[in-house]
Amino acid sequence: MDFAALSEWVNLAIRWLHLITGIAWIGASFYFIALDNQLDPPADKNPLVRGEQWAIHGGGFYYKRKYLLAPEKLPEKLHWFKWEAYWTWISGFALFVLIYWGQASSYLIDPTVMPLTPWQAIGISAAMLVGGWVAYDLVCRSKLGENEALLGVIGAVALAVVAYVSCQIFSGRGAFLQVGAMTGTIMVANVAMVIIPGQRKMVAAMSAGATPDPKYGRWGKQRSVHNTYLTLPVIFIMISPHYPMTWQHPLNWLILLVIGLAGALVRQFFVLRQKGQNALWLPAGAVAAMVAAFFIVQSGKQDYASAEVPPFTEVQAIVAARCANCHAAKPSFEGIAVAPKGVIMETPAQIRRWSASMRQQVQTEAMPPGNMTEITAEERAKLIAWVAAGAPLD
Repeated sequence: MDFAALSEWVNLAIRWLHLITGIAWIGASFYFIALDNQLDPPADKNPLVRGEQWAIHGGGFYYKRKYLLAPEKLPEKLHWFKWEAYWTWISGFALFVLIYWGQASSYLIDPTVMPLTPWQAIGISAAMLVGGWVAYDLVCRSKLGENEALLGVIGAVALAVVAYVSCQIFSGRGAFLQVGAMTGTIMVANVAMVIIPGQRKMVAAMSAGATPDPKYGRWGKQRSVHNTYLTLPVIFIMISPHYPMTWQHPLNWLILLVIGLAGALVRQFFVLRQKGQNALWLPAGAVAAMVAAFFIVQSGKQDYASAEVPPFTEVQAIVAARCANCHAAKPSFEGIAVAPKGVIMETPAQIRRWSASMRQQVQTEAMPPGNMTEITAEERAKLIAWVAAGAPLD
């Protein structure tokens, strides 16, 4: 059996599952946050009802009510929202293990950042996943958790520290995904460890003829709000492997925070808009954050293009030695079944075809991953100078 090919198919299946369940979870989360923010006072003045909403969708009318604590009678059928979150984390963690733990030497470790063995890197990563949730949960349950503004400041500072520390331990790409995995773990643990258990206790109390403790509703609401603000930054982290200019930069931790801030500002804009407030300064702030990220990225670019343009024979030799062990019709690199992203660079025409993409990867030093093939700065400069000159084949 070709285990490298099997691994590719497993990767595809898990990634697709992650996207499907993630869309379902995010969609449900955004919908209920929007519903909470758009409730009108109950028309019948029912003191048990916090608010209600009429809506139209899919050719029909819907009538929804939210109770302050619980209805007078427990309904026979109650819909729960949990498996979307659980399977998003299960599939996401499986991908993280498959790629970043299973291929730690390639994707999690950068010897120029910190020389770690795979097991050291995996151990640190796992400890951070568990420690991140424990620390966050303890703060939320403490007196500090009763002050949402203070809690938000603590959370932002903690995220900045985690981003910085991760980028001092792991490769840039690995650090971004480590922060994403920690954030995603906190989000699903909010559901599994706080929201759902609290709801079960509320249902159990009603089934026993007792009044549910309102603290479970408060805790669930708090964690749900936290999750909604973390969603867009996590989505950026999910797509960040495609944009090495962000995570390969010397100030990658700062870029991560600035773009994460842009996502949180966008989310806040929609939250306030649902409440009837049109805070245009929020999307303006998000744009400003993205512009700031752009200039940070530009400031760290190395001037490789000043090198003398080499002959194509030299370019081809560099590509054969440093790139083609993966980017070939039959890759020779262990664990690689097919050329990444279908990029094959064996013939002159193929090398020229992918020259622009090669320049981006080489200039950001994203490729080779962890510089496994030990490409030199001089060789990078020659490749970039060749591409800048129009990728001539003579």
